[in-house]
Formats: sequence, C-alpha cells, structure tokens
Amino acid sequence: MTKKLYQPKLPIYFRHLFVLIIICTAAGMDLHAQALYKLNGSKDNVVKISGKSNIHDWTMIAQNPVCEANFGAVSGESGVPKNLISLNFNVKAKNLKSESESMNNRTYKAIKADAYPDIDFKLREASVTPLQKNKFSVNATGTLTIAGVSKLITIQVIGEVSADNTILCTGQEKIKLTDYGIQPPSFMLGAMKVGNELTISFILNFKK
Repeated sequence: MTKKLYQPKLPIYFRHLFVLIIICTAAGMDLHAQALYKLNGSKDNVVKISGKSNIHDWTMIAQNPVCEANFGAVSGESGVPKNLISLNFNVKAKNLKSESESMNNRTYKAIKADAYPDIDFKLREASVTPLQKNKFSVNATGTLTIAGVSKLITIQVIGEVSADNTILCTGQEKIKLTDYGIQPPSFMLGAMKVGNELTISFILNFKK
C-alpha cells in the first residue's frame, strides 16, 4: 500500500498574503504599461475659441493651458496607444485673450470669470482607433465645465506619435453659450452682437 506524501498546508494568512502579492504585481505591470503625458510647454500648444458676430468673426486664444493625459501602452504593430485612460484639461478663464481689451473684459463678465475662474474638461471614457502607422483617432467623451455649468460632450481627436515618443493631438468641437447659462455678449451699445455658437479648436503636444 502506497503511503500518501504529507503536504503541509500554508496558514490561511500566508495564502492571503501570497494572493495579495500576485494582485499587486499584476497591478504594477499594468501601471508600468501606462504612461502619463503632460503638455511640453511649447508655444506650439494652441487652444483657440472662435465665433461670429453680426459685424465680423472673432478669436480668443487660451494662454497657459494645463493638460495631463494617461495613455495605455503603445502597440508595437501600429505604433499608437491602445487606449486613453484619463485626460484632465484646465485653463484659467481670464487667460482667454483677444486683440481687444474691451472684448476680453466683456467676455470675462459674460462667463462669470470672477466667480468661476476655471474652465475644465475631464474625460469619462474614450475609444482609440488606429488609422495608419503612428496615427490614430480618439472618440473622447467627458465633462466640459464653463461658468460653473457642466455638460457632457464628445470630441473627435486625431493623434500622431512622433519618433521621440511625443504625441500630437488636434481636434475641434462646437458648443453653444446658452447651454452653459451664458448669454451671448454685445458690444458698442448693442451694435455688435456675438453669435451663440463657438468653435473650440486645439493643437496639443504631449511628452512623458
């Protein structure tokens, strides 16, 4: 009769510790595959707000924007990120600048810049689609907050990964001022009236 070999059982707390180590190791590998990117500080980063009035078109530039994006691992085959895990964008409302100081001040009043000094976009979900080698598109849905009002919007973004692993993202989206509780401002005693629809366009250069 063959005797069974004695196999001592690990105490239950050792077994739990072993499972915890495996989970932490896997999580660490997943975090390693992710990469946090920030704007490279270059003047090539441009966030522009443009619109129309009954007299002429106008443009404001967002100065000193701040943005962090957490991309998933870059695929060796396509050369693009597999996903976009998070993205947070911020610009100070009073960092919106036009060529007219009068227009700046009226804009700040219209968007309640003193009470709500920040304009934010926070990603909720995104899907990444490879287009060609090192180039991809992103369907990004998130919350845009202006003048203290938050709305869910979806932005189409085109991205390109450079040889130095920097990522260039471009895109644009149309919004309506009244969706954010903002009445389109007027100038020159009402002679110039700003349209309700704005176009937000951007060129953002990210680096690790």
